[in-house]
Amino acid sequence: MRAPDELNEDASALARDIAELADKHDLTVAVAESLTGGKLACHLAAAPDSGDWFRGGIVAYASAVKFAVLGVPEGPVITEACAAAMARGAATAVGADAAVAVTGVGGPDPQEGQPAGTVCLAATYADTTNTRTCHFDGEPDEVLDQTVVQALRMLRDLIS
Repeated sequence: MRAPDELNEDASALARDIAELADKHDLTVAVAESLTGGKLACHLAAAPDSGDWFRGGIVAYASAVKFAVLGVPEGPVITEACAAAMARGAATAVGADAAVAVTGVGGPDPQEGQPAGTVCLAATYADTTNTRTCHFDGEPDEVLDQTVVQALRMLRDLIS
């Protein structure tokens, strides 16, 4: 496993890549976050010229917020379907062209029958929404750092 500083460096580099792509393709970006609690937004907001392309984000930690604000259908929230709905809901809510979303179990305890480290991610752009489920090892803060890196990679790859 990589050290947290190395993960943060990767996340910052990925955010810079996203900034370049947003400028190149003249698009705007949003985030919807649950377990990461704003970490994705922090990395994107710190990227170059973020005021031109980063529209903002929604931290929907509570399930009720996912349902009411992001339009997630009621039911389990640690699913790829939930992550996809979160991404589309965030893009609509803030008027962005692309969005990335994360939901899952940071730990240390299981949730919704899912073990700690289970994370569902989604990125949406144009008519495409990609989803995936990851299983990360480590303490809760390590799970969050790994989630941020994977989410930013997923967004970068989609808008490339």
